[in-house]
Amino acid sequence: VQQGEQKPFERVYDVSSGDPHRVGMPPLTFIRQVLAACLYPDLLKDDSLPVDVRQRARTLLDVCEGGSVGSYSLTYSGIPLIQKTIAEFITRRDGGVESKPENIIFSSGLERALSLVLHLLSGGEGQTRTGVLTPVPCPHTLPMQLDEAHLEQVSYQLLEEQGWALDLAELHRALRTTRGRCETRAIYISNPGNPTGHVQDRKTIEEVIRFAASESLVLLVEEVFQDSVLGQEKRFVSYRKVLLEMGEPYSKRVELVSLHSLCTAGMGECGLRGGYMEVINMDPAVREFINILPCSGSPPILPQLALGVMASPPSPGDSSYETFMQEVLHVERTLSHNARRACEFLNGLPRMSCVPAEAGIFLYPRLDLPLGITEQAQMLGVEPDVLFCQRFLEEEGVCVGPGCENGQDDDNFHIRSAKPTALICVLAPPAALEEVLTRLRSFHLRLLSSCC
Repeated sequence: VQQGEQKPFERVYDVSSGDPHRVGMPPLTFIRQVLAACLYPDLLKDDSLPVDVRQRARTLLDVCEGGSVGSYSLTYSGIPLIQKTIAEFITRRDGGVESKPENIIFSSGLERALSLVLHLLSGGEGQTRTGVLTPVPCPHTLPMQLDEAHLEQVSYQLLEEQGWALDLAELHRALRTTRGRCETRAIYISNPGNPTGHVQDRKTIEEVIRFAASESLVLLVEEVFQDSVLGQEKRFVSYRKVLLEMGEPYSKRVELVSLHSLCTAGMGECGLRGGYMEVINMDPAVREFINILPCSGSPPILPQLALGVMASPPSPGDSSYETFMQEVLHVERTLSHNARRACEFLNGLPRMSCVPAEAGIFLYPRLDLPLGITEQAQMLGVEPDVLFCQRFLEEEGVCVGPGCENGQDDDNFHIRSAKPTALICVLAPPAALEEVLTRLRSFHLRLLSSCC
């Protein structure tokens, strides 16, 4: 399009990733004002900035070496004040179940934090190679991270008919398949589900914790979409809260790594690459070893400051509170409206179905692909859903994510031939989402007509 080629569209929409700013969602004013003042301290003298913004920026600069965001972190774990702020946020979130600052470890994004843990777990060859129980569907980067860490992916299927719920019997089945193949030492959990949007209840979490305890598995729990539960009938409950409230032996025995980042629905600051993990019941020697891993390094300063603001937003009475709450409510309402609207739309298209999301920012529709598409994909040597997405981008200017990247495998799980074909981020301005849906209908109906 930029080179002048004639297309039936003028703008390309990328709704394949969880990056709401890419499709036009605005950032939160408070976080950007605080970071701006930290980056350019002369703004601390600017009366046009709210008082609480300048106060927060001064506080954050005071804990930076040399009073500058250009300095290294003093410790590999991160800035102590920000660790304390995150621990206080977790304690409030979990109803007073205390979090300790020394258990908070910062990194340049969730994937980097997870990579550190995966490399620690890695070991063995052949039948002794370390395995990790992995949900299907899973975050699209997870299989690549497991490969990079030389770990065996042990897939367990989430139940689409039950809203992509986790099933304990399926965990046991998946674990049995590893006998003679690898030694499974960890289980990866995404709650709320990424990309499925399922929210686990306390009963399920307790079952998983007991399962992990009985099989001596490390719990790796991604909880990035904890701030985006849709509706009143569901509520996010953290794994650490349930684990520590279950009491001994679980609260003292089960190793848990909880992962969070700036890529939340509310923050949407994906490009800042800020994340943290809270480690529970990890051996102190292992905990210390993380700090000296060659791939660990000193965590960047600016994302830590942003995480601190995420964990401690404006309070009632602060100058920025009213604006901040208006913007947060706008995001929540937009997400709720878009998720409902898009799901109804997708279910109204022929040969397409979509499970309603309970949380998160994605929808994960399933399409009964025409035989002509599957045959063409086979000739080209690509997955049918990849071909679907390629043609959708080329013909309508919309980029969506193919479901095969999230771990779907018909041969392993005997699921019906209608594979999930597209991962769609619905956290976008409503007008942009409507344009995406309009183009999807046009493309989908045209595709079905040409293949029938």
